[in-house]
Amino acid sequence: MVEHEVWTTLKVLAWTKEFLLSKGVANARLEAEWLLCAVTGLDRVGLYLQYDKPLNESELADYREKVARRAKREPLQHILGSQEFCGLEFEVNADVLVPRYDTEVLVSAAFARHPNAAAILDIGTGSGCVAVSLQKLFTNAAVTATDISEAALIVARRNAEKHGTTIEFLAGSLFAPVSGRHFDLIVSNPPYIPSADIETLDQEVRDYDPRSALDGGKDGLDVYRHLIPSAVTHLHPGGWLLVEIGAGQADDVVQMFQKTGCLSEPHVFPDPAGINRVVGAEIKEKV
Repeated sequence: MVEHEVWTTLKVLAWTKEFLLSKGVANARLEAEWLLCAVTGLDRVGLYLQYDKPLNESELADYREKVARRAKREPLQHILGSQEFCGLEFEVNADVLVPRYDTEVLVSAAFARHPNAAAILDIGTGSGCVAVSLQKLFTNAAVTATDISEAALIVARRNAEKHGTTIEFLAGSLFAPVSGRHFDLIVSNPPYIPSADIETLDQEVRDYDPRSALDGGKDGLDVYRHLIPSAVTHLHPGGWLLVEIGAGQADDVVQMFQKTGCLSEPHVFPDPAGINRVVGAEIKEKV
């Protein structure tokens, strides 16, 4: 963007679209609009109602900085500081995995399978998007959320407060923070990318999402091998365990559920693209 030139809203958007396209950003026009909305405080309709309004120097400086970050393929969500999930806006930054729409299947499946759950545990909560969304659905339930990352828990606590939810956040790995406790519903979106595949991921994921939230070990299933058998000792009678999975992992995870001998025949839930995304089952008996 040339200094000392009059940059109107329309001109800025046109220039940014071409610039971001040249950097490999697919939805360049739409993202240019979102970035400009963040700078001006307008919504997208407002931008076009003021299409011929010049940006002031402060707005231009702020916008240039944001566009430069996006050109380096920093996720738009990090630049804007938020991402929508289950109809709610969640703060995100480099300490947490950016919420994916696929994970909404985990929330909807949990509510469909055990709508009367009174005690809920979310393992690996990250931004807290699943825990907060569940608390909004299960208004009378006590929700507990754990994560190994203290930095992630700071973000999760802010998100819980922002949305007026009361959630117990605990630091630690898997069930260590809730030893001896039992729940009606246990959900988790663990890391499930095979280690060797990390470098093949899109740059925005590979370089900016926390590696600990992505890397699932050699075959992507390391966490499941510990989480699933441990979960059965933390479920109330009639309780459900539901976990998000990666593409092509359903058969292996179903077998892990079956191997416990304590869970009913697993259900597999597809995401909107038809990819098997969540596996869940009910505890057969108190163990």
